[in-house]
Amino acid sequence: MMNFAELVNVLLVSIIFLYSTSRCHAYKNVLVMLGDDVGFETSVYNNSVCKTPSLNRLAKRSVTIKHGYTSVSSCSPSRAALLSGLPSHQNGMYGLHHSVHHFNSFDGVKSLPAILKTANIKTGIIGKKHIGPDYVYKFDYEETNENNDMLQCARNVTRMKEFVREFFAMDQTRPFFLYIGFNDCHRCPDSKYGDFCEKFGNGEPGFGNIPDWKPAYYDPKDIIVPPFLPDTPATRGDISNQYTSMSRLDAGVGMLLDELESHGYLDETLIIFTADNGIPFPNAKTNLFESGMGEPYLISSPIEKSRWGQVSNSFASTIDIVPTVLDWLQVPFPSYSLMGKEVALSGKSLLPLTKAEPSSGFDVAYSSHNFHEVYMYYPMRVVRNKRYRLLHNLNYLAPYPLATDLYNNPTFRDIMNRTLSKQPTKWFKTLEQYYYRDEYELYDLDSDPLELTNLARNQSFNSVFEEMKKSLYLWRQDTNDYWICYPEGVRYLDGCADLHNDPPY
Repeated sequence: MMNFAELVNVLLVSIIFLYSTSRCHAYKNVLVMLGDDVGFETSVYNNSVCKTPSLNRLAKRSVTIKHGYTSVSSCSPSRAALLSGLPSHQNGMYGLHHSVHHFNSFDGVKSLPAILKTANIKTGIIGKKHIGPDYVYKFDYEETNENNDMLQCARNVTRMKEFVREFFAMDQTRPFFLYIGFNDCHRCPDSKYGDFCEKFGNGEPGFGNIPDWKPAYYDPKDIIVPPFLPDTPATRGDISNQYTSMSRLDAGVGMLLDELESHGYLDETLIIFTADNGIPFPNAKTNLFESGMGEPYLISSPIEKSRWGQVSNSFASTIDIVPTVLDWLQVPFPSYSLMGKEVALSGKSLLPLTKAEPSSGFDVAYSSHNFHEVYMYYPMRVVRNKRYRLLHNLNYLAPYPLATDLYNNPTFRDIMNRTLSKQPTKWFKTLEQYYYRDEYELYDLDSDPLELTNLARNQSFNSVFEEMKKSLYLWRQDTNDYWICYPEGVRYLDGCADLHNDPPY
């Protein structure tokens, strides 16, 4: 039996443990919201027409990152990169996961939900998943397109609210990581609901009703046409439907903020909002120009309120989400290898951006693309710094291939029809320029924001070109890029053999 002094000592230790545990778990939840094919059609990014009150509400308690970038401008690869912290060429998710495409990450990948499970953190995914294999990306709670209709679990924000409440009700003693995969603003495979499924749940006969969404409608003459798209009636009508789809995603963001608040989590949760790839229009999605690589990016820390409502000029990538979440939850990244090489995260934690604007270290972004659909083999590697973008098109002798939804849409069909009938397309490129590209493309974003003048062969920019080539090559080495010898060489032993019979390099 313990004496009084021993009993007091045990009680003190218990109190200290409970206090430290409660302190450790304060501010220890994470919500990541991923828009599908979402760009900058939001008033957060100065679009004065498309109304997004919920994203505005989130921005008021966030740092808005001006230079947010996707790791790969394609759906499944970008989602795998986000949840593994590894670029597409490193994690093995080279293209789309579903149907005939059948791409999967390597079996040995340690994904974010798997890492967090070992730290006793509750994990959940609601909405679009679209990655595999399932055992690599396994969450504790899953209500996704794999066990629900996509429209219901990823566009019906009222049904999604029910799933959120179920997740919150599970084991409320544990901190959580909740990942929401919206399906807005992806194009819609079922034309019954419109090009963007914008009619789904709008309350009209035959389209159902989503109580938590009041659709917003836009006159095509009022919408803002991005400079990389043709200003035509077809494009304007297309974008007006996209805006309506955007209003449903915005309602979903508002629903999530309300649920966090009503459950007492809003002031304890790190919130990140971004998107998987460029908008589903020409020159954007599946491309790695600024219009395909650039993404909206909001990060809200409940601790650093002095930064709320501010805009950051720093660079952030979707590859940074894993290190950011692990930093916030104080969970180490595991030691493991893929393809015989030790894995190291090439991204970095974004938590410093929530405290103050850093003077250095956030001024470059890399991206990697291999496939979209299985027949779309067009590998690209990209580095973007504060002023320049360098693209390396590894399969440049082939025409750039088009995804199904990027071909079959009003905007692109109008470009094609105008081209065939020899009418002005009002586009800033010809189809030939779009399909056939140089091996290297170097652009000065300060003087050429539309990336029209390739400087890769301009001797005046040779030092910039060589410096960026070196930076890109070193990143590819660090991330074990199996395409590193391509297109001029073949992997041979531990190096590359030149296809022109020069010595191995």
